[in-house]
Amino acid sequence: MIPDQPGPATPSAADKFDDEQYPAYTMGRAADMLGTTQGFLRSLDEAGLITPQRSTGGHRRYSRHQLRLAARARELVDNGTAVDAACRIITLEDQLHEAQRRTTELPTRD
Repeated sequence: MIPDQPGPATPSAADKFDDEQYPAYTMGRAADMLGTTQGFLRSLDEAGLITPQRSTGGHRRYSRHQLRLAARARELVDNGTAVDAACRIITLEDQLHEAQRRTTELPTRD
């Protein structure tokens, strides 16, 4: 008889914080970390750049990945780019990066 195989380990709290996509930051904390306002974060949500998860109480929660996108948006806005245009630029940059990543993974022909 084969003993029961253990199931997948439940991620610990520390594992969740290592996850780039884990929504660990409240809106207030995220705004403080970025040196911006909560309204700016809401504008990025409205523009479709980032979509924070919601806590059971309905509060926005942000991941580290989303904070990096917001930081890039803030950099562009601080340099005079409109929020909507900044969001489009970041989206296009991400698409380009993904296309470049895929290209490097393609098998080469000899």
